[in-house]
Amino acid sequence: MSQSTLFVLLESENERKTENLVRKHFEKYDSEIKIEEQMSDSPRIQKLLRSASKSGTGVGKPDFIIQFNDKPDFIAVIECKSDIQRHESSARDQYEDYAVDGALLYASYLSADFDVLAIGISGMTEASLRVSHFLQLKGDKSAEPKFSNDLLPPQDYINGYINDNRKYKNDYESLLTFAKSLNSQLHTNRVSESNRSLLISAILIALKRESFKQSYKAEKDSAQLSLQIVNTVKAQLQDSGIRQDRLGVLVDKFNFLIHETMLQQNEGELSRIIEAVDTEVNSFRQNHEYRDVLSDLYIEFLQYANSDKGLGIVLTPPHITNLFAKLAQVNRNSVVYDNCVGTGGFLIAAMKEMIDDAAGDSKVENRIKQSQIYGVEVQSNIYPLAVSNMYINQDGKSNIFLGDCFSSEIIEEIKAKRPNVGFLNPPYQSKPTDPEELKFVKNNLDCLQIGSVCVAIVPMQSALSVRGKIGELKQSILRDHTLEAVLSMPDELFFNSKVSTVTCIMIFTAHRPQPPAKKVFLGYYKDDKFKKNKVKGRFDSDNKWEEVEKEWLHCYVNRTEKQGLSVNIELDHTCEWAAERYMETDYSVLSNKEFKETLLNYSTYLFGNELKSFVSQKPSKFVASPISLNTEDWKLFKIPDLFTISGTKTTPIEDLEYAGFGEYPYVTTQSTNNGVRGFFATKTEDSGVLTIDSAVCGYCSYQALPFSASDHVEKLIPRFEMDMYVAMFFVTIFNVEQYRYNYGRKCSQTRLKEAEIRLPVDSNGEPDYNFMREYISRLEYSSNLEPDKGN
Repeated sequence: MSQSTLFVLLESENERKTENLVRKHFEKYDSEIKIEEQMSDSPRIQKLLRSASKSGTGVGKPDFIIQFNDKPDFIAVIECKSDIQRHESSARDQYEDYAVDGALLYASYLSADFDVLAIGISGMTEASLRVSHFLQLKGDKSAEPKFSNDLLPPQDYINGYINDNRKYKNDYESLLTFAKSLNSQLHTNRVSESNRSLLISAILIALKRESFKQSYKAEKDSAQLSLQIVNTVKAQLQDSGIRQDRLGVLVDKFNFLIHETMLQQNEGELSRIIEAVDTEVNSFRQNHEYRDVLSDLYIEFLQYANSDKGLGIVLTPPHITNLFAKLAQVNRNSVVYDNCVGTGGFLIAAMKEMIDDAAGDSKVENRIKQSQIYGVEVQSNIYPLAVSNMYINQDGKSNIFLGDCFSSEIIEEIKAKRPNVGFLNPPYQSKPTDPEELKFVKNNLDCLQIGSVCVAIVPMQSALSVRGKIGELKQSILRDHTLEAVLSMPDELFFNSKVSTVTCIMIFTAHRPQPPAKKVFLGYYKDDKFKKNKVKGRFDSDNKWEEVEKEWLHCYVNRTEKQGLSVNIELDHTCEWAAERYMETDYSVLSNKEFKETLLNYSTYLFGNELKSFVSQKPSKFVASPISLNTEDWKLFKIPDLFTISGTKTTPIEDLEYAGFGEYPYVTTQSTNNGVRGFFATKTEDSGVLTIDSAVCGYCSYQALPFSASDHVEKLIPRFEMDMYVAMFFVTIFNVEQYRYNYGRKCSQTRLKEAEIRLPVDSNGEPDYNFMREYISRLEYSSNLEPDKGN
């Protein structure tokens, strides 16, 4: 026998030792998993391994294939090596020689139809065993490290798999895809937008009853099946102990099903919908407990309606409902109250945190569900959704009141429950006669125990107004309660609900009056890293939310001041409650890039509107290197000390079109083309000024020509000699300050008169205009500020 043959036999014998360790670990779980070696009885797996050989040709034969009995779409594939030096190669492409490499190869094939856990194992003793796990989800091109470096019980693998962020994201996207398909199906069957979520609610409740789940397919008469759903829902809710008066309201709302003629005329349609809901929605719920699924469906169903706001509510995105529970530090002893419950998103998020904190104690879990979750909803068409949501999320007794949260009867009943955490997203004012949002906040606070926390998301205007009814409400709230924090939210937070309201989160301590000189934490929490997509809406496309949330919570809990993110300020009812007002801009991030961008944009405007015959990348002055900015030496100046702040005369576009086209720019609130929307024969304003959009985001531009303007255009008339070079410097500085302004906090004349900007200074401590001029002249594109030769 040759030496090489002897080595192969010895290696094979040693690998048997590694494999025996794997068998020993998993055999004790034979009731939970199916273990196969080299090949599988599953036709799905056989097909995928047909050309997965590590040598590049032939059938792939993994050392072990593990199927999980409760998760048929999740499998594990294991490769073993006896020598820990052959555990994993640097490039993970030595499939025959390394354990991890081989496992990942098989996972790449199997992931065409499965979620795959690739496990590479090396070593010949339990003490020396080295284990690496990688999770590759179905359809993904790569696997990510997962779990610890030990072999785990199957249930731990399942739990880690279900709770994986990527798995959740994939499942959630699948749910939304199903929702779109279902929405189209219900639209075709002429089920109204407002009834679609009720239909799904009824189906989900009915499917909780085993007798219905086993029998609905046998019912061929759709009219009888509709009646069966309603009766099953009634029986389920009765068994849950819900109050009789509330049950009557719910059954009355669900009775619409009996009259849905299109569903009944299309034979088998209702049965198919039930089966699809059971397969798609219930499978998602089983994998991801305590999720406000109905809200996700509700938002999708309303794409054919005017918006969810038009039907009376603005649904809070799930990552924000979960953030609420963490901001309030909800735990097993919390008693949570939402006086504007909507579909119950806040209560479900709170219940998840409370159940997690119960750590498997069933008595505590039952107590939480029975007597620690309360809500009030005034709209009878929304109320069933809240009750259904709580019910399908295992709330054994839906303590959701139908009624007005301002009713003395409801207030006393809620107070008797002794809530210590309050959540709300109140109805947003659509007309002057509607109650102010802060009135709902005060109502929630008044119902809480002393020292309780209240977290509310409200329009930014509630934080900014200091006069009128809102100012009075702010004063009234602080007389009895303490404002702890205000967190400015992303401008397009409610994009998926087709609502453009800019909002903030307010956090209060109940029944402790605001102390004098109390510092309030203000967070500029505008960037949650979500992105927009035509199909998926606004979502966490890059899986960055977890990291963002961690930073937000850390800063809030520790009252950490972080430049560009948070600040602590003494506030009372006469102040704006927003970080945008008080944060100091981080000028240290300023570089040549921002100033060059200003020059490039202005050059593009000149050339694009034929104000210059050509543009150049050249600077006005050729020097070896630009001047250093050294922003640490800059000083703050009040804007009114530098400019006269004034409005412009509003000229309707129709008047300009009547007068005809010409040479004078028409400046609007747009933030492109220097703010200009065409050239006309009419002018109302002098040249040589800065203009600022006061309607949207505070965009600043320089107007070198006389102009006319639309509404919401303010002008800054310099109190000093401002040539185009100095103007470009100021345009850049003002646009760096844009973060302070949005639809909720407009760049008004009042705010401009209170604002400060930081500028370079000369030896007398005055703005150094010579520096500004020299600096700009040395930058690329600055030559375009000079007139064309011959003009």
